[in-house]
Amino acid sequence: MAECIFCKIKDKQIPTKLLYEDGDVMVFPDIHPIKSVHLLIVPKKHIDDFAGVEDASLFSKLFIVAQKMVAREGLKDKGFRLVINGGGAQIVPHLHIHLMGPVGKTAGL
Repeated sequence: MAECIFCKIKDKQIPTKLLYEDGDVMVFPDIHPIKSVHLLIVPKKHIDDFAGVEDASLFSKLFIVAQKMVAREGLKDKGFRLVINGGGAQIVPHLHIHLMGPVGKTAGL
């Protein structure tokens, strides 16, 4: 999608620090982090939001990458949140998962 910032990142039109990339998924820091670790896990294929996913294997791939990032960032025993916004609640209309941490049991977002 021509105007999508995440698609522009995928196409290398906007430089960013990629922490992970494969043929289907990319991971980079959120530009407005709310925790010391705040990463975006983004499919390279443009999908507007959660409700538009038709391929269940995409979810599997996203969550496998999320697990890798939890381990990479040392969050396994420090608490973390995975958040997917949808239905117009997301700022960027391209499916993505927020990985945030560390987060305690009683912490609010």
